Amino acid sequence: MTENKTNEYLLEGINSSNDIKKLDSMQLKKLAGEIRQFLIEKVSVTGGHLASNLGVVELTLALHKVFSTPEDKIVWDVGHQSYIHKIITGRREQFDTLRQLNGISGFPKQNESCSDCFNTGHSSTSISAALGIAKARDILKQQFSVVAVIGDGAMTGGMAFEALNDAGRSPNNFIIILNDNEMSISRNVGGFSRYLSKIRTQPIYSKAKEDLDTLLKKIPAVGKTAYRALVRAKGTIKYMVMPGVIFEELGLKYLGPIDGHDINELVKVFVNAKRLKGPVLIHIRTQKGKGYMYAEENPQNFHAISPFEIETGETKINNGPTFSDVFGSKMVKLAQIEPGLAAITAAMPLGTGLDEFSKKYPKRFFDVGIAEQHAVTFAAGLAKAGIKPVFAVYSTFLQRSYDQILHDVALQKLHVVLAIDRAGIVGEDGETHQGLYDISFLNHIPNMTIAAPCDYTEFENLLEYAVLKFDGPIAIRYPRGTGQKQLIPASEIRSGKGVKLISGNDVSIIAIGNMVETALNVAIILKDKGISADVINARFIKPLDEKLILESAAKTGVVVTVEDNSVKGGFGSSILELINKSSFKAKTAVFGFPDIPILHGSRKELYKKYGLDKDSLSHEIVRMLRNK
Repeated sequence: MTENKTNEYLLEGINSSNDIKKLDSMQLKKLAGEIRQFLIEKVSVTGGHLASNLGVVELTLALHKVFSTPEDKIVWDVGHQSYIHKIITGRREQFDTLRQLNGISGFPKQNESCSDCFNTGHSSTSISAALGIAKARDILKQQFSVVAVIGDGAMTGGMAFEALNDAGRSPNNFIIILNDNEMSISRNVGGFSRYLSKIRTQPIYSKAKEDLDTLLKKIPAVGKTAYRALVRAKGTIKYMVMPGVIFEELGLKYLGPIDGHDINELVKVFVNAKRLKGPVLIHIRTQKGKGYMYAEENPQNFHAISPFEIETGETKINNGPTFSDVFGSKMVKLAQIEPGLAAITAAMPLGTGLDEFSKKYPKRFFDVGIAEQHAVTFAAGLAKAGIKPVFAVYSTFLQRSYDQILHDVALQKLHVVLAIDRAGIVGEDGETHQGLYDISFLNHIPNMTIAAPCDYTEFENLLEYAVLKFDGPIAIRYPRGTGQKQLIPASEIRSGKGVKLISGNDVSIIAIGNMVETALNVAIILKDKGISADVINARFIKPLDEKLILESAAKTGVVVTVEDNSVKGGFGSSILELINKSSFKAKTAVFGFPDIPILHGSRKELYKKYGLDKDSLSHEIVRMLRNK
């Protein structure tokens, strides 16, 4: 390996940490270029998290040069920056299947490789997990290194600070690598981000303090006295000479800032960090999107990109406005007529569609960073003081703020609007990102109202109703991607009121949100088979339109519910409870996603796989009626 010719393709010979260790500095630099080209080519076809991975090429190579997986444990925070790790730990040849059905995941997965020591998908978890692994190692008297790799965006999450606080008083050896690229998905915000910015601009490293300590001790007669005075005044001195004082004060040894694209420097620092006792934090600086011009210029768009043209950076698929776009546009219109309207995001102004709102109404726009718990209670505070806050958040991330929704919003009946984006199946990001649980965990919260639009017009009307006419906690859930501008005739929005779309006598199909379109298509298929269906757009998941649902159920005697949520505790469960309390009996079936992790694949593939496409549903309904 060490005698490679300069034109030899090094990547083909890399399958483990041991292969990285055989390469010299020039070869590692060449390999970094090959990996970047490989990433761009593969992700341009499959889509995925490109910018974050382009920024950690040298970091990952240096990690595998110094540490050895699977013996040593590397915990990747979030994990969307683990592509290079996957490439050099035996999964290079599978990269054409990245994020595809039955292919490799875009996140660390223990069932893929023993080099993935911990599954991740949400931010701010790596320090906690790494500390737990390190403590277990020492209890069991084992010998290996533990490394947590966390971004500066993830460091705004409260869980990361909870872990740092605990780690600082721990004697256990482990290393935290703070990958500072000034970005989460969008530009980082807040006090911690400003603190890191100050560190970036200070050329003085912690060596300055060590040199000062040594110098004072050497001064005859007064040296020790001066040193003791220095210790007593350590806060003042540290703040003058040490860029990483916040970490040092927490009890961690701070090294940095380090150029995250200098492999030789990274290797030296990692080797030194392995020798230190207790928790160590290494602060490195990287550039998100490095090596690909379009990703460098627009890292937000290339954070999670659809398939794209390498030559232009343009995405290959453009199906028109999405639900997120419609949400953003409607929020701007509502802000024009409601001066008390405010918008909140947790580090995702672009992804949630709030970018335009942030520019037009900067004083009413709040990006709180990756801090969903804080966002919800912050919204509660705004609502308590008379503002009308709308918190736009992906379903999978709203899970992190369950306690705050219950205690700080719902129990006080505060007028907070939860705009739940990416509800239901999201597809290629897989099990950690599917929005399949929001109905279930919101449904049992007192005072909570939950609605779901079936098209853009209904979405805009629901949002207007929630902001201008409703008073109390309300959640509007809507799917990823595109939908119909107007699937059904518009009608007045009233809390707990649905609408019947088709009248029939053989079966009641009660659907919610984007599954309403599927239900209408099922009704067409059934009609061709001589079966007439009542089709109801429930519109509100809580409270239900009990009168409308029970009248239909009593008429047909067969009830089918269709939802883009887990069947456990979801929309269908509420319908079953309602019918169970009624005076008549009806045959029922709940269609949704099963109580198992739903892995990655396209949305279309996953709907079909789990029987939620129109053909599968119509087949099951016919079978039900035959066995009635």
